Amino acid sequence: MQFRTKALAKLQSPEELDLPVRFARPQGRLVLAVTILVMAAASFWAFTGSVSSTLTAPGILTQVEGSYVLQSPVAGQVTRLLADEGELLPPGAPLMTVRTEAGEQDVEAVAGGRVTALVARAGTVVTAGSDVATLEHVDDPDEPLVAMLYLPAASGSTVREGASVNVTVQSVPQEQFGVLRGRVESVGRAPQTQAQLGGFLGDAQLAAQFAQQGNPVAVVVRLERSADTESGYLWSSTDGPPYPIASRTLVSGSVELSTQRPVDWLLP
Repeated sequence: MQFRTKALAKLQSPEELDLPVRFARPQGRLVLAVTILVMAAASFWAFTGSVSSTLTAPGILTQVEGSYVLQSPVAGQVTRLLADEGELLPPGAPLMTVRTEAGEQDVEAVAGGRVTALVARAGTVVTAGSDVATLEHVDDPDEPLVAMLYLPAASGSTVREGASVNVTVQSVPQEQFGVLRGRVESVGRAPQTQAQLGGFLGDAQLAAQFAQQGNPVAVVVRLERSADTESGYLWSSTDGPPYPIASRTLVSGSVELSTQRPVDWLLP
């Protein structure tokens, strides 16, 4: 009965139109102002800012034309080695001598190049067609190296020519000497099979390693040169390592992808 009396009294009383209305407390106005500023700053950044992402892939330092495996054309026993690992041979130069039933015969470096690995040694018995050495296609010993990266096929379309690349060399301490600087020179149009990888690298095990996640796309990274470093290449540190870097060294490349405005993520 008490509540009913109050309700009737309120209905009979006029509205308190002459009293000021308080929309928000001072603390509420401060929160509102801060929220508006944050939203304005976020909107400005969304339209004017930029975000870049990177893609990391394994690879190897090599000559741009790769390597090839030299096979013995005859069966017999290797009696002498006529070249050493690291030696640069002209096309047709003898690499080793094999004693066959018809006499001794030289195994020649068909296309020439730098000897990177000798599979057969003195005393090794070889058959016709067996691997005896790996040679790298190179005519000029001063020809610069490239970093050959192998990306998942689905990621190849995200990489653009000219993109900046940081190359971490496995044999060089990154904490001390930093990383190599380079730029994407070309991106393969089609994924490479393990057989194609082996043909270019001259190494079936490396080919299997790079093809673990499926047939990859090859990305050629041209390393930036520098006359001020011992290696002849530009490093993120001042001088880089105090020694040259060798071909066929494993690396990891971090490729910078196209930069985007944050608002682009919200647009179809």
